[in-house]
Amino acid sequence: MKIDVIIPIYKPDEGLFTLLDRLLEQSVPIHRIILMNTGREYFDALIKENEFAHRYPKAEVHHLDKRDFDHGGTRREAVGYSDAQAFVMMTQDAMPADRHLLERLVEALDGKVAAAYARQLPDAASSVFEKASRHFNYPEASRVKTLEDLEGMGVKAFFCSNVCAAYRRDIYDELGGFVRRAIFNEDMIYAAGALQAGYGIAYEARARVIHSHNYSNLQQLRRNFDLGVSQARHPEVFGLAASESEGMRFVKGTWSYLVEKGQPHRFPGFCVQCAFKYAGYLLGKHYESLPRFLVLHLTTNREYWQK
Repeated sequence: MKIDVIIPIYKPDEGLFTLLDRLLEQSVPIHRIILMNTGREYFDALIKENEFAHRYPKAEVHHLDKRDFDHGGTRREAVGYSDAQAFVMMTQDAMPADRHLLERLVEALDGKVAAAYARQLPDAASSVFEKASRHFNYPEASRVKTLEDLEGMGVKAFFCSNVCAAYRRDIYDELGGFVRRAIFNEDMIYAAGALQAGYGIAYEARARVIHSHNYSNLQQLRRNFDLGVSQARHPEVFGLAASESEGMRFVKGTWSYLVEKGQPHRFPGFCVQCAFKYAGYLLGKHYESLPRFLVLHLTTNREYWQK
């Protein structure tokens, strides 16, 4: 099967070379690596384009202005450059944990599976809260989710992550692809459509990437503001299941994790972080009631609001 990898990049550093090297060392060959670079000046500051092309002949770079980036539209444009039967979406800060990442992801695109996403592991510098989050959201057991799982899993049934996920191109085209405009959650919106069309979404725990962030409380608030906006703007998806119940499961799961790790004293700090997250989420869900200056102050994606 021909496989392309698609990676939006912004202000790349030397880590981009490490990522590309690890992708080219995968156990299955990559046809092309399509890079959607926001801000040509940042790319040029890292490396000259002709030098980059010589070093990575399988990579192609498409430049766009920051005002033109969109979580859904930019990825949709990138898929248009691909002619592969399967494409893998990644982010520039996700690092393959081994040589079998792509092989295992593509293997999971079996039968009526429309997409398969990888397990995300925390790096060594991750906080205990970030490790708990990865433990909760990316367990050791693989599974395939269908619409029948909506009642038991709630909004988690739609979960899929373009940090690292493989897609079947034939099903992608049939479903109409990623939404053209999205502030966040373009992957979950697509996954929800796939489930409603009778397809499955696979979580492939054997496909592993290292990816985590130690966000401050304010950063968590702003990220969850955008998450709330995306849910408010797509009631056809997120109106099918409440997200709040999933949040409560996460709180309980984190308490159990902290107890297991002998750090229950960290739970009050986790509760503070949750308060920031929930405040951001609620503000985002009700963004239409907020003055524009506050929306622009809260969002992590000001360009989205200026289109």
